[in-house]
Amino acid sequence: MYAEDDLLPISALQHYLYCPRQCALIHVERAWSENVFTAEGRLLHERVDRPQSEARGGVRVAYGLLLRSMRLGLTGRADVVEFHAAGDKQGRKVPYPVEYKRGRPKQKDWDRIQLCAQAMCLEEMLESEMLGARVAEGALFYGKTRRREQV
Repeated sequence: MYAEDDLLPISALQHYLYCPRQCALIHVERAWSENVFTAEGRLLHERVDRPQSEARGGVRVAYGLLLRSMRLGLTGRADVVEFHAAGDKQGRKVPYPVEYKRGRPKQKDWDRIQLCAQAMCLEEMLESEMLGARVAEGALFYGKTRRREQV
């Protein structure tokens, strides 16, 4: 188990896999400079980063949901988590995380790893509340294509 002060941001996983130097600049040196690409990403995230929830067609949608795993030493914020009906007698809901990305789907797994880390945090957070909730899949939503990639 990790101490609260030792938790690593989930986004740092994606940053490190893309470029260790970029990760160090953002998460260690706290050096950030907005450019056209980061501005596009910020605009894409404006709605989903505000903590709120709503129900749409029997699906509860949570935005800006805080995540953490003391077992994995991770913390972060899920852009969107949809809770779909499990279809069982207990009326359980199945969490389905959706991570928003500015660009297009990538060949490398950087974004998928970030989403999987979110899923693992959700499982830990919901294990007692939802009787061992499993997060079997989620999606990456890409702003350029306006499509989801199921993971």
